[in-house]
Amino acid sequence: QVQLVESGGGLVQAGGSLRLSCTASGRTFSWYAMGWFRQAPGKERKLVAGISSWSGSNTYDADSMKGRFTITRDNAKNTVVLQMNSLKPEDTAVYYCAAKRLVATGHLPNDVDYWGQGTQVAVSS
Repeated sequence: QVQLVESGGGLVQAGGSLRLSCTASGRTFSWYAMGWFRQAPGKERKLVAGISSWSGSNTYDADSMKGRFTITRDNAKNTVVLQMNSLKPEDTAVYYCAAKRLVATGHLPNDVDYWGQGTQVAVSS
């Protein structure tokens, strides 16, 4: 069993930055590809960024986030971080940390193994 705890959400003005952090329990963190999904009201949950298992050599960023969001992992600290820059009002959503076992790419499917509880990000115009 893996528990994911997110932190770092909040309210920011357009153009600002936020750093989301997710810490996982357990001793097998490196086995899991990690990702950040988001869900806006009335919309489906979608992958924002992901990073592969083990060294995290492969990453995925949704097209609308390229150049603005960066995902990194620290296996020694069981942590994955999403750095979000140049935020836009349309980035407003609940952001969820997710873990999927043994994925060689950063493109996590929606049927992940574990979800965090979610953290709200609100971007004002």
